[in-house]
Amino acid sequence: MDAALDGEIKRLTALGLHRRCVEGGLARTAALTLEINRLKAEKNAVICAHVYQTPEIILGIGDLTGDSYKLAADCRTTAADSIIFCGVHFMAETAKILNPSKKVYVPSKNAGCSLSEAVTAADVRGLKAAHPGLPVVTYINTSAEVKAESDCIVTSANAEKILRRLYEKHDRLIFIPDRFMGANLAATLGKTPGKDIILWHGTCVVHEKFDPALIAVYRRRYPGLVALAHAECPAELISAVDFMGGTGDMMRYVAGTNAAAYLLVTECGFGELAALKFPEKNFIAMCRLCPYMKSITLGSVLALLKDPSPEEVTVPPGIAARAKTAIEKMFELAA
Repeated sequence: MDAALDGEIKRLTALGLHRRCVEGGLARTAALTLEINRLKAEKNAVICAHVYQTPEIILGIGDLTGDSYKLAADCRTTAADSIIFCGVHFMAETAKILNPSKKVYVPSKNAGCSLSEAVTAADVRGLKAAHPGLPVVTYINTSAEVKAESDCIVTSANAEKILRRLYEKHDRLIFIPDRFMGANLAATLGKTPGKDIILWHGTCVVHEKFDPALIAVYRRRYPGLVALAHAECPAELISAVDFMGGTGDMMRYVAGTNAAAYLLVTECGFGELAALKFPEKNFIAMCRLCPYMKSITLGSVLALLKDPSPEEVTVPPGIAARAKTAIEKMFELAA
C-alpha cells in the first residue's frame, strides 16, 4: 500500500472513523480525504463543516467545524483565499457576506433549507408593513435577501440571549421564520405568540417530524436517560425532554455530564459526531437525516476543488451590505 494512503488510513482510524460504516470502506474514504486535503492546501482553501455533515467530512477534511454561529464567527478571521462550505446555501451566503473579497463555494446544488425557503424578502416587507416599528429578528436559516430586510440575526445558540436584550428596549418584536423555535423562545421568555412576538409559519423538515410520544418509550427502555432536543422541534416535543438548545449547547451539555444514556433529538450527523467524540458514553438514536446536508459528499467536495466555478456563491453588494449590518448586530448583542 502507498505510504501516504496508509498514513491517512491510520489518521482516520485514530479519529474513530473505523467504528462507523463509510461508503466504499475506509481505504476509499482515505484516498478521497488525502486528495482533498492536498488540493485545498495547494489552493489555499478552508473547508467549513457543519455538525450535521457526515463524520468523514467533519473529521476527515474539515478545518472549521461547528454550528451556524461558530462557523459564521470563524469565517471572519480566516486567511484562506477561498471558503468551501460543507453545509447549506444560506450558510455559504453568510460566509460570503462576511468575506466579500473571498471566493465561497457549496459542494452541492441541492444544499437548500426548508426554513430558508419558507420566507422571502417580500414576506418580511409585508410583516413590517403590518407591524410598523417592530424590530425584525431573523433566524440565520434564511437567505441573504431576507437578512437584508432584518434588524438582527440570531442562531439557536444565541437567540434567547439576544431576544432578552431586545425585550429590554422593545415590548414586541417579529421573529422569523421558524414558528416552533419562536414559540419555544416565547415560552422560555414568558412572552405570548401573536401578542409580544409575531411569528412566521416556517418549519424545519427534520425537526418538525419527531414524535414526542417516543420519548417516554425510550425513558422506559433506558433508565437514567437524558433527552436533548434542538430548539427547532415542536413545543410538545420540547416539553418531553430534559434540555433544549442548539447543537453547540447540546455538545457542551454532553461533555459536562455523565448520564446513563443520551437521546439526541436532531439531525443524525450530530449524533454520529457525538458518538465519535465521546466513545465512552451511551447514545440512543432518535434522529432524522437532512436531505440537504447529506447532498454533500467527499466526492462532491473533490469535484469542486477540481472545478469550482459552477458552485460559486455570490451575493449582490447592496443586499450583502444590508445583511451584514444585521449579522454584525448579532455579534454585538451575543457578546
